[in-house]
Amino acid sequence: MTENAAKQESLFETKDLKRIPDGVGYRGTIACSAAGISYRQLDYWARTGLIEPTIRPAQGSGTQRLYSFTDVLVLKVIKRLLDTGVSLQNIRNAVDLIRSRGADNLSNLTLISDGASVYECTSDDEVIDLVKGGQGVFGIAIGSVWKEVEGSLSQFPAETADGNLLLN
Repeated sequence: MTENAAKQESLFETKDLKRIPDGVGYRGTIACSAAGISYRQLDYWARTGLIEPTIRPAQGSGTQRLYSFTDVLVLKVIKRLLDTGVSLQNIRNAVDLIRSRGADNLSNLTLISDGASVYECTSDDEVIDLVKGGQGVFGIAIGSVWKEVEGSLSQFPAETADGNLLLN
């Protein structure tokens, strides 16, 4: 099985997804590590409004941004979409779509892309229809990305907005 086939094998994996507590976040360096991006990318995306930390935004010099679990999940999805050649405008649309669904409704979402557009699928039938129409060439199962991010973040301490560390 190829690497891409293994990544796309389970498009609607929703078992054993843990609910992440509200108000808990991760520093930028940890978010970068979990998402597989550089700190420079994260900083640029935050400054351009592609992704903004929802737990604690930067406020002046010396303030640490704090990214929620969903923020880190979105960062990893952005990275995957960029790697497949999706345009920044379509990535912004995908980010808006993910944000509008809320964390509780992401596990059964799969994003399908043909490199130019991004399509939302919530069932196997929708995926099949897109593939039959020749539109889908790359799928991102958000439930699978959730598990990857969860595994990566479990190695690091989380933090509350007021600075209290929470050990996993």
